[in-house]
Amino acid sequence: MSNNSSPRLPVFAIERHRLTTDGQGVSTLVGAYGCTLACRYCINPHAWNSDTLKKCVSFTPETLYERVRQDELYFLATGGGITFGGGESLLHAEFIRAFRQVCGRRWRLTVETSLQIPSERLEMTLDSVDEYIVDIKDLEPETYLAYTGMPIDRLLANLRILSSRIASPPQGGAPVSVHIRVPLIPGYNTPKQLQTSAEKLRSMGFSHIETFPYVLK
Repeated sequence: MSNNSSPRLPVFAIERHRLTTDGQGVSTLVGAYGCTLACRYCINPHAWNSDTLKKCVSFTPETLYERVRQDELYFLATGGGITFGGGESLLHAEFIRAFRQVCGRRWRLTVETSLQIPSERLEMTLDSVDEYIVDIKDLEPETYLAYTGMPIDRLLANLRILSSRIASPPQGGAPVSVHIRVPLIPGYNTPKQLQTSAEKLRSMGFSHIETFPYVLK
């Protein structure tokens, strides 16, 4: 049963039976409203558009669990679960942590994030999230600022937190998985910059790095 003190999640979309793009196994993508960036080629403008907020459905951890549990057999059979996307899902770190308490440990929880959030929000989820899918845009500070409208400092600080967690997982705790996406963005970075970003990430201890070109419509 939900209670009035439960954190609430504004959701603009729930997409079932996702494969390969949103983490391991069969997953349900929960699109959470809110974003910290102003990317020039935003693929999800509805995640921050004020008109979208009027249409969002607000869930507590308990009511979201009831909404998505119909696919539990798929989650357990394939090692899948719930992927929180957006926008910036870690704006809702309290909700994600509370949802883990409701759904238990058998579901895989994945977060799609830019890591452009205060570090305490990332740290709040480290014991609850199985995988972080990180879209870093670019690691060259001027390019990052030009494309996202934000300085790169928070991203770098949070990458260091995840790198440390990979290198030294807590005793008895599950290791965290980090999948990093590095796009080639027309008009902003170059193939050489893309390679440089990937090399920097490897030097930080990340091994699951995906590079790809943005295809503009």
